[in-house]
Amino acid sequence: MEIKIIQQQYNPLLKRKEIAFEVEHSQTKGTPTRLEVRQALTEILKTSQEVVFVKRIETKTGTMRAAGEANAYDSVEQAKLVEEEYIISRNMPKEKKETGEKPEPTKPAEKAEKTEKAEKTEQPAKKEG
Repeated sequence: MEIKIIQQQYNPLLKRKEIAFEVEHSQTKGTPTRLEVRQALTEILKTSQEVVFVKRIETKTGTMRAAGEANAYDSVEQAKLVEEEYIISRNMPKEKKETGEKPEPTKPAEKAEKTEKAEKTEQPAKKEG
C-alpha cells in the first residue's frame, strides 16, 4: 500500500491540516481500512495517531487506487471540539469502539420461570355480591 499526498493545506481557524490523498493498493487486493490508512498517514506526517482522522476513502471503479480525505489536528482536544462524532467513532479500533456493555440475554427457561412466578403472585379479583 502506497500513500501519496495530493494536496495539503493548513486551516488556522480550525487548527488542522486538511489532506487529500491517493492510495495505491494493488498489493493488498482490496481497499485498505481506515485504521491502516490512518497509521500510514501518521508515519508520513510524523504526528501521533490520536490527532489524525480519515474522513473518507473511495476506490475508483476498476482500479486499484482509492482517493480520500483526512484531517490532522494540532491537539486531541481540538479534534474532539471540531470533528463529528461519527467520524471519531469510525476511526477508533473495534475494541475501543465498544464502550457500553450489553446486558446478558436471558435464557428461554429463565423467562418461563419468571412468568410462572408472576402468575402465582397475582391474586384474582374478589367478586362482590
